[in-house]
Amino acid sequence: MFAFLLIVQTIIAASLVGVILMQRSEGGGLGVGGSSSGFMTARGAADFLTRSTAILGGAFIILSIIMAAIAGATGGPVEVDTSLANSVAPVQQERPAQAIPQPGAQPQQNEAAPAVPLAQ
Repeated sequence: MFAFLLIVQTIIAASLVGVILMQRSEGGGLGVGGSSSGFMTARGAADFLTRSTAILGGAFIILSIIMAAIAGATGGPVEVDTSLANSVAPVQQERPAQAIPQPGAQPQQNEAAPAVPLAQ
């Protein structure tokens, strides 16, 4: 049921976007000319698109409220997966960090000299 309502809401949303984009920014309709006493005159198109926008917007809001109520009513108890709670990750032994010698300091006796001479 929820999936069906979600599809219907998607169709309504796409239709609403299309109807809004067809309207002129001045509040007119399609701006299509024609006979002065027809359905798709500039005034008739504006009335049709305005009504369509209102109907689709209302349907979108009502459907959103219904879907929120369905989602809230069908939510079961929240279960937490505790299967990993008692397992411990293995700890890797890290080598101790070696101290970086300061410039001009004498190397300690247990330190080995670098095998490759450094470029100067």
